[in-house]
Amino acid sequence: MKGTVLYAVIAAALLGVCVPGPREAEARLSLEKCTLCHGKPEFRKILVDGKIQELFVTGDSLKGSVHEKKTCVDCHFDVSEIPHRERPRRVNCTHCHYKGNAEGAPQSDGYLAYFESVHGKAIARGNAKAPLCQDCHGSHAILKAKSQASLVAQGKVAETCGRCHIEIYAQYKTSVHGVAVAKGIKEAPSCTGCHGEHKIYSPKDPKSTVFATHVADQCSKCHASVSIMGKFGIETEQVATYKESFHGVASQFGSRTVANCASCHGTHDIRPEADPLSSVNPKNVPKTCGKCHPGANANVAVGKMHVDAKKKEAGIVYYVASFFKYLTIGTMLALIVHIVLDMYGRTKRLRGEK
Repeated sequence: MKGTVLYAVIAAALLGVCVPGPREAEARLSLEKCTLCHGKPEFRKILVDGKIQELFVTGDSLKGSVHEKKTCVDCHFDVSEIPHRERPRRVNCTHCHYKGNAEGAPQSDGYLAYFESVHGKAIARGNAKAPLCQDCHGSHAILKAKSQASLVAQGKVAETCGRCHIEIYAQYKTSVHGVAVAKGIKEAPSCTGCHGEHKIYSPKDPKSTVFATHVADQCSKCHASVSIMGKFGIETEQVATYKESFHGVASQFGSRTVANCASCHGTHDIRPEADPLSSVNPKNVPKTCGKCHPGANANVAVGKMHVDAKKKEAGIVYYVASFFKYLTIGTMLALIVHIVLDMYGRTKRLRGEK
């Protein structure tokens, strides 16, 4: 028997035929068994909530993916017999994806950040609808994040998040950021650009990048960058003027209720000022400001919002600010001169007394 196998291998080598190794043979055997059922296009299951779960998988399902060389049981390791009597548990990606793994998976502790995130905590509470790794990255056709076809690529991640966050996705898709991403502008932020990737916290959590007191800093990562904003002809002074304003100063001191960028411009539905649907369009400004300042009328939209008192373009604000600036400097200088003269006089009097 051993001689027969040996002759077969030698013959195959002479004929130029590739003989699968033990690992490849195991993978083929596993795939052949699994596709007896999963290889049928009509193989699917109707879930309790009425949704249809496709169970159709073929040998091509992993081609081109990061798991191309993996077998079915490498991920579905709880399947010990075919057909399996019990429904396999959801794939646990941390079986390979952890720092220090020997599987060749990325050396990252991203899963630890996930467990601390709003999604991970929801899973821990027993929420079966909360997303796991495969819900965002995909199941079989998982591509590298740098690939444009990846579900978590900049151009597609909003659509991926939108599977659960439908209303938010609808708002984002038509926003200035969503439109820019659709055009392929790499600098435009998608969901992960503001909320983070694995370490996503609730907006009410102080650790969140979009917590009330962190919003201005998060937005300024792009809007304070001359190199980024310069490409699109957008001014960067808004960041500095906000931080110097009453709202900005109050926010830096920890106020959670004072207006931040999102309070005025919106969160997911941010639109250009000229857009009639924009919350900062002159016609909508009274309503926007009125959320905090009841009784706000059309007059609040007359002047410039982000005023830089250091520039003459600010008009009377520039001259008033300059007046008080030099008045303060003059007063301090006069005070210093007065103190010096007073000390000089006291010194002379003391010397005279001696």
